[in-house]
Amino acid sequence: MERKDVAATYKWKIEDIYPNDDAWESAYADAEKTIDFEKFVGTLGTAAGLRAFFAAQESTGKKLERLYLYAHMKHDEDTRIAKYTAMQSRAMALYVRFSSECSFAEPELSALDEGVLKSYLQEESLKDYDYFLRSLLRNKKYVLSAAEEKLLAAGGEVYAQFQNIFSMIDNADLSFGEIEDGAGNKIALTHGTYGVILHGTDRELRKRAFAQYYAGYISLQNTIAATYFGNVKKDVFLSQARGYSSCLQRALSGEDVAEVVYSNLIDAVHGSLPTMHRYIALRGKLLGLSEQHMYDIYAPLVADAELKMPYEEACKLVLEGLSPLGEEYCGLLRKGFSEGWVDVCETAGKRSGAYSTGIFGLHPYVLLNYQQTTHDIFTIAHEMGHSLHTYYSNANQPYAKADYRIFVAEVASTVNEVLLLRCLLAKTQDPAMKKYLLNYFLDMVRTTLHRQTMFAEFEAIAHAKAENGEPLTSENLSGIYLELNKQYYGDAIVHDEEIAHEWSRIPHFYTSFYVYKYSTGIVSAISIAERILREGESAVKDYKAFLSSGGSDSPVELLKLAGVDLTKKDAFDAAMRAFDDALTQLEELTAQPPRS
Repeated sequence: MERKDVAATYKWKIEDIYPNDDAWESAYADAEKTIDFEKFVGTLGTAAGLRAFFAAQESTGKKLERLYLYAHMKHDEDTRIAKYTAMQSRAMALYVRFSSECSFAEPELSALDEGVLKSYLQEESLKDYDYFLRSLLRNKKYVLSAAEEKLLAAGGEVYAQFQNIFSMIDNADLSFGEIEDGAGNKIALTHGTYGVILHGTDRELRKRAFAQYYAGYISLQNTIAATYFGNVKKDVFLSQARGYSSCLQRALSGEDVAEVVYSNLIDAVHGSLPTMHRYIALRGKLLGLSEQHMYDIYAPLVADAELKMPYEEACKLVLEGLSPLGEEYCGLLRKGFSEGWVDVCETAGKRSGAYSTGIFGLHPYVLLNYQQTTHDIFTIAHEMGHSLHTYYSNANQPYAKADYRIFVAEVASTVNEVLLLRCLLAKTQDPAMKKYLLNYFLDMVRTTLHRQTMFAEFEAIAHAKAENGEPLTSENLSGIYLELNKQYYGDAIVHDEEIAHEWSRIPHFYTSFYVYKYSTGIVSAISIAERILREGESAVKDYKAFLSSGGSDSPVELLKLAGVDLTKKDAFDAAMRAFDDALTQLEELTAQPPRS
């Protein structure tokens, strides 16, 4: 189907950004003239100078965000149109130039006397930047001299090369060949087709794809290990150069997250591993396997359990599922569904997948490629969670504090998924659908909480070894990973020798200490959703305070507004209980004899 054949009611209103391409070109020319920040260099030592810089930065930033959003969305409507690809590149180039010209500000401010920075916190005209200034003060002891900072900054392109090298290996140099499917058709084995096969029902094909896919990585193990070791050594160098006690401290300090959050996560998951082992054992039983392997772990447990419904009915179901969040929240959902926030249909050339996006001063947008599946209904709830988080933050925070951090970015979307799941479980009478939904939740927790925590623990061990002067080789990295895999998945599955090399295919490891945020996000979301269902209006009020907080404080402090304190064990324990409860329900349901 071509885009021109889709009714306007199923398209996002991109004209809310600019009425047409000519208006974009005019705005581009205007924004280009405003990128002139060299005049502010050396002026940030007075409140008036800093105020003038922030005002100019904010004005230009808003213009550039709008330019990029329009070009990005037009490109995603039909990726075949070269004009919009070019417009997106032009907007990004302008944004890079803007960021480069403003890059002097943080080092210049960090070099100021602590008393000057504290005096800025008392300035009413700078109150929108209070958290930014507090963060500067907190990290000031890790800022080096101007000459040293310049030297470290000059190495930026060198530091990025380890990630670039892995990306080239992973996306350009590695070839997994072809594989023959069950019908005798030869298909190219790629990252994408491997994922599809692993989630499929053909076990023999899963087994062959698993071995063939990992053979590619194993053939380059030494090269990949050297690349990863270089990336870890880079982290060690930068941490030591700035005076941090560890790579982990440096990474978490940059996000304003206490290290106890990381240790709480790993401790809590370790405590719940017996439940995970029960789930793995149940999976093998339900799949009818005498011997379960790692290539079986994504196989579907329940066939033909799909909620097939048109988009309008799916939206009504999402509204029903999210009704515990109150009429105001659901009113915003209806507004989004009916007033051009969502681009619904799959069309020729349209970007695949789904996402939410938005900028300050404008309603958010959602891209979908809706199909009549249960997964796509959950995708509506998920992406609208992102959108309403953006909506509330933009509506209640100034521009400088509206953008929330990655650490909390998946909380609102996952809260929506958990609430919708609870609603569907409560209303369905179909045993197959109940099994499907329970398994959906269990796999969400397994992949987003347990698996990502295993990744996080691997990163912590690898960095600790490098900090202690130990080399990282393909042998010891694979040894570490295999032991963790055995610990996390237990004895009810065969730990195939290929899985020891899984570390070598994870691109996130080149953005160190990133993956744990997926885990803390789902822990927070489960705790919030359970509290909303248990306490009602008071919990909803607290949750909205969190949604409205943007980036006004550290993410850990902002989550406390919703009743989640990750510096303590409670939220982690609540998530583990929810996992155990869902598993118990699935065990009881599958133990029942089938109806005659």
